[in-house]
Amino acid sequence: MESIYYVLCWHCHRRCKHCYESRFRPYIRDELEAVVAEAETNFPNIIANLPERMTFLEAKADDYVEKTGKIILSGGDVLTEPVRERILYPVLEALQEKYRDSGGIKVVVQTTGDLLTPKIINELLSRNIWSISVSGMDDFHVGMEGDKKDALAEKVKAMLEDAGIKHADGERDERALEKGPIFSMFGASEDSWIGKLWPRGRAWENGLSQATIEDNFCDAWSGGLNFLQHGYAGSEVSIDPTGDVYPCCIKTAHPLGNLTEEPLIEILDDLAGIPAIEAINAGRPERMGLTHGWDEEKFIAESTTKTPKGDDYSNLCIGCDKFHVEVLGAALDEKRRDRRAQRMGVLATNG
Repeated sequence: MESIYYVLCWHCHRRCKHCYESRFRPYIRDELEAVVAEAETNFPNIIANLPERMTFLEAKADDYVEKTGKIILSGGDVLTEPVRERILYPVLEALQEKYRDSGGIKVVVQTTGDLLTPKIINELLSRNIWSISVSGMDDFHVGMEGDKKDALAEKVKAMLEDAGIKHADGERDERALEKGPIFSMFGASEDSWIGKLWPRGRAWENGLSQATIEDNFCDAWSGGLNFLQHGYAGSEVSIDPTGDVYPCCIKTAHPLGNLTEEPLIEILDDLAGIPAIEAINAGRPERMGLTHGWDEEKFIAESTTKTPKGDDYSNLCIGCDKFHVEVLGAALDEKRRDRRAQRMGVLATNG
């Protein structure tokens, strides 16, 4: 697989108004211990159920070239305490061990940037990270507005370069570079990353999404496009701290399966061929319900709603959510039960 976006823990030191996930926020005392313990308990099983090889085929001229895939470790912010020590560092070590003799792995650590220090950078490098992705360079983050953002960006850039880490010039450069360590810096804007803001989390609750019915988040990298093609370039899935796996970072209203109990590739291969899942894979969410009485006209009609502020709003993600709640979620649960029964049957036979 080319890419896996693995959210390690819900804990974050910020509560950004534009965040796509309301569970990303500061936690204290018992709540903090609960979310950290959840991630700490789940990550060994999640890693065990990742693909045996993190490689993919990319078309070159008249042939395919095998390249090393990447796993992006994100949050929240994975550099917060105690996430860094109890989850991030053990995960980095476990991933290197898993893929050392099976094609290797490129590991990306994503952080807002303001928690980076020379000490932490060296600790990341000692665990063979391929890239540090600084994602908080935007005016949406409190304390980052205007000149403050620029000043922090220069400080972080200097620290990373002093540690011998090369600056990747944009996503295309980052995807092309095989050897690390490298770093990239970006932030939310109307032109890049989450574009006009996904209708998710606090961005939705605060009425910040300006996306329209014309903004198809599915038909793009980190959307559902090509997520089933796990052996080839362009494939990516997203994993939550719970082990739930989704076809996109935006996250559908129902998971495809759960990696604490079953292998990722088995989930994807089992769901391949289902018309609704193939529509997501093709970046055509409006065609998800064609075999369930939801023609494109109905899907687009169901993609209209009111924002929490009472404004009219239309986006295909809304229709996707409704279709999952009313139709697809139950079908995905049934497929998951069937896979579980098959595994239990195999175990019983082998036993």
